[in-house]
Amino acid sequence: MCASPGATFRVLILRGRIIHSVATGRLRAGFPRMGDTKHMAVEKAVVVGAGSISRAWFPRLIEEKVDIAAVVDLKIDAARGRIEEFELDCDASTDLRAILKKARPDFVVDLTVPEAHCSVTCTGLRAGCHVIGEKPMASSMAEARRMVRTSEQTGNLYMVSQSRRWDAAHDRIRRTVTGGGMGTLTTINCDFYLAAHFGGFRDQMPSPLILDMAIHHFDLARFMTGADPVAVYAKEFNPRGSWYRGDVAASCIFDMTDGVVFTYRGSWCAEGCHTSWNGNWRLIGDTGTLLYDNDGDPHGQVVVGDEGFARALAELEVQTSPLKHSSMHGALREMLAFLRTGKKPQTECHDNIKSLAMVFAVMDSAKKGRRVPVRAM
Repeated sequence: MCASPGATFRVLILRGRIIHSVATGRLRAGFPRMGDTKHMAVEKAVVVGAGSISRAWFPRLIEEKVDIAAVVDLKIDAARGRIEEFELDCDASTDLRAILKKARPDFVVDLTVPEAHCSVTCTGLRAGCHVIGEKPMASSMAEARRMVRTSEQTGNLYMVSQSRRWDAAHDRIRRTVTGGGMGTLTTINCDFYLAAHFGGFRDQMPSPLILDMAIHHFDLARFMTGADPVAVYAKEFNPRGSWYRGDVAASCIFDMTDGVVFTYRGSWCAEGCHTSWNGNWRLIGDTGTLLYDNDGDPHGQVVVGDEGFARALAELEVQTSPLKHSSMHGALREMLAFLRTGKKPQTECHDNIKSLAMVFAVMDSAKKGRRVPVRAM
């Protein structure tokens, strides 16, 4: 059950990062391991938000045999509709605080709009629950920092489902780059070009590409390389012929840790010759290069010769990935692993806020017309 706000916790915090947080008595001897399919999960969850994204989450929750205690939405008919659609035996509610007090879940799944993430997450954390939520973490850095502080103050974990981390190709790239397959990393390039005719609210957003999409690529840059942002110079613009009201294209140069430079170019109003939604990538080390284009197999070359103007090259050995569960299913599995073993998820809020900080630093740089630092906390 959900621990009360006054429950005793064993918490180890290192430089503001929750390394391990387990409610006393939560984990029991002989608890089934993640790969043990003979046992049913005993974790209980409340799902908040019954919009379109919930259709991707309910099958995964059901597959993992999570006990869904309630569905909460501002529109009671929406909550009831999802319960009927997925044949759930649970409550429908519009009152999150009341349902948390009644159901006492182990964790909350926040599938609301970004503007509601801070309120929903902090309510869940203060009620003694862990929280997993959809990206982006928050609609402002002030809200994101409040969420991190609330996680620290309550001793409860908050993680973001930055779903593209759980992709076998991306994991193969990470293992190759961080394993030194191309020597020491120096350069990251990502190009993202689509002509996205969404209609609706995105057409009216002030920075639709950066606010709604680029966080995927910024987080992938961090995930695939282990480098974190230091500063950025960015230019946002709205090309001629754009059907968007706000700036829908951008060019960004990030200074990353260890002297790595990350260049990002993107547009949502580029007709023709589209990239994939994941973007086209070039990662360069001091002994080789890895390419990842149009969601194809990552591939590359490494130098093997030491003579001549152009040195002899050989095919880069790209590492394999053991990843079995993709997208939000992978994120959910990490939350369940935390509940069962205490292992911290990779997108725990102290980490994910760094990716969100890149988004707001880009907009700040574009507004000021100069290089600005990227500050998470």
